[in-house]
Amino acid sequence: MRVLGIDYGDKRIGFALSDQLRIIASPLEVYNRKSLRQDLEHIKKIIDANQVDTIVIGLPINMDGTLGDRAIKTREFGEQIKQIIDLPIVYIDERWTSKESERVLIQSNVRRERRKTLVDKIAAQNILQRYLDMPKSK
Repeated sequence: MRVLGIDYGDKRIGFALSDQLRIIASPLEVYNRKSLRQDLEHIKKIIDANQVDTIVIGLPINMDGTLGDRAIKTREFGEQIKQIIDLPIVYIDERWTSKESERVLIQSNVRRERRKTLVDKIAAQNILQRYLDMPKSK
């Protein structure tokens, strides 16, 4: 089974998938949001097609550790997912993931126009990799 990483945004959602052994996160796609119903249907299709059993969502925590409006919206989106998909949802602190992703793309000489289309799935990959790298209790 795999883990799905999500970088949730108002306009786009970045997705990443783990490998079967849950060691490596790979970017999957960037989805341009349409409506909540269509967004949730798209997520369900990804889950069904890839044998996902856990969802990891990046939570935009403020630098002082508090939850702002973005974090609240993200949690509400997670609750919407939970209503149609009965899988565990884990929230991971996503501070700096978009900046890290942007930096990697710049270092890779990816042009500015192209970076906009890639940054969300790279951020989702970073969020998912943070989760995969966490020590697991046995």
